[in-house]
Amino acid sequence: MRTEDTTANPAEEPKRATLRDVAEAAGVSVATASNALRGKGRVSEAQKQRILAIAGRLNYRPDVAAQSLVLRRTSVIGKEPGSGGRKARRGVPGRGRLQFGDIDTLAAFVAAELAQRREEGCDVAEAEARLSRAMAGRPAKNELEAIYASLLRLEVSPDFPYREPSDLAEIRAERPAGPRTIDLWLSTDELMDRVYGAWLGRCVGCLLGKPLETGWPREKIRRYLEMANSYPLRSYVPDVIPRPDGFELHPDAPTALLGHINGMPPDDDIAYTLIALHVLERHGLGFSTENIASEWLNHLPYFTTWTAERAAYRNLAQGIQPPHTATYQNPYRELIGAQIRGDMWGYVCPGRPELAAELAFRDARLSHVKNGIYGEMWVATMLAATFASRDVREIIQIGLSEIPQRCRLAEAVIRVMEWCDRTDDWETVADRIWKTYGHYNGVHVINNAAVVTLALLQSGGDFERGITIAVMSGLDTDCNGATVGSILGLLVGARALPEKWLAPLDDRFESWVAGLSHGRISDLARRTTAISRQVLEGTC
Repeated sequence: MRTEDTTANPAEEPKRATLRDVAEAAGVSVATASNALRGKGRVSEAQKQRILAIAGRLNYRPDVAAQSLVLRRTSVIGKEPGSGGRKARRGVPGRGRLQFGDIDTLAAFVAAELAQRREEGCDVAEAEARLSRAMAGRPAKNELEAIYASLLRLEVSPDFPYREPSDLAEIRAERPAGPRTIDLWLSTDELMDRVYGAWLGRCVGCLLGKPLETGWPREKIRRYLEMANSYPLRSYVPDVIPRPDGFELHPDAPTALLGHINGMPPDDDIAYTLIALHVLERHGLGFSTENIASEWLNHLPYFTTWTAERAAYRNLAQGIQPPHTATYQNPYRELIGAQIRGDMWGYVCPGRPELAAELAFRDARLSHVKNGIYGEMWVATMLAATFASRDVREIIQIGLSEIPQRCRLAEAVIRVMEWCDRTDDWETVADRIWKTYGHYNGVHVINNAAVVTLALLQSGGDFERGITIAVMSGLDTDCNGATVGSILGLLVGARALPEKWLAPLDDRFESWVAGLSHGRISDLARRTTAISRQVLEGTC
């Protein structure tokens, strides 16, 4: 079922689908649909993913007001990481209990927080030993909750070698020298071509990586592609029929495989770019983090969010205000989610890297801290710089000029730049990234920023080479393909993009963003260009 096309008027929204609509479209009971959407009950992973996809297509959104009432009754420990046991800040619920459907899920949540605190520079040895003892048997819920509370009281060790603030003024105090503005002039036609290229590149890169968004190590990706006679990649990922056991592709693969693409299907890598466009059209460059939060609640279905974004969305429903939405019960606060949201801020800031970074900061702080924020600022800054430079190395360096020079993300990017200086073999560098940063979650911002850096440098500005290296390197393949495709698409412009990549898109997109359910990619580019033109001319 397709909702009415409201792309021309983003203020209008299609009729909200009900849970029963989702169940009927999926051919399951309401109870099964509800369980799949809430991650509960005995629903197979394949069926769950199908129901989630249908919910997205139908623009299904849970009743946020009703959900808020439920969540308020189940609020949990309210101290923020590093609070040292001090009273919770305004807008953060008081002490309560962690609410999870089962002990295994609770244990995984606590383990995720432990990993995050270790990466932030805290001494977690005592908590780690305590968790290990608890997991040796059948852990008690109150013990896991106590371990979680102890993790929140930890402070960053004095000898931690990085400076990683989450406040804009402090971030700017830690950044290196760089061009805060770059003089340039582009005709409206050239500006449109560059912005359209960025939109198309983002869609192409996302589609290319979608089937392989599986968490496979790089060598397994290579084995699959070799079975398909497609290594190295030269086109969209083909299907292997019959598919060997152990090589199950992503549940959304059917809409992204070679020969089966029919426009850009719904995906979070595109959804957040759409929302950012709507924010700018409605609120202008002066938008606030609270404006972003409101747009999420009004236009983004809850069950199309993951990790840090879902935690922040849940926190908003509880009445928690930014920036506490990024820290309360959110062990995913340095994952890749914010980095995939940075593109629009760069698209509308040609030659204005500092402004692009600031806009990205306002968006990122809703759900992320530290390197999670820097990832979005870095991408937005690179895109703003791409309007003025054709040198990918210079573009990466300008991106680094808006984030703390002594942060883990900057360190990883600089290391990859040094590794690429020593060899033209991208596979050697990709292997080194896996070896050096393999301890991070597969969707962490730092290891994936390293892959983006590798792909950009080894591309030499070539669109196809860049997106294929980004995907063949593994980790978060669709996100990295989208980011690299966006930057290189903006670099070369739409007219220079190979037709074999564009033809399957047919200039069309679909999304689960209410009010922007489907339309023309070129229309999105025109609307984006209108804002870019105003910024370039200094009229907004």
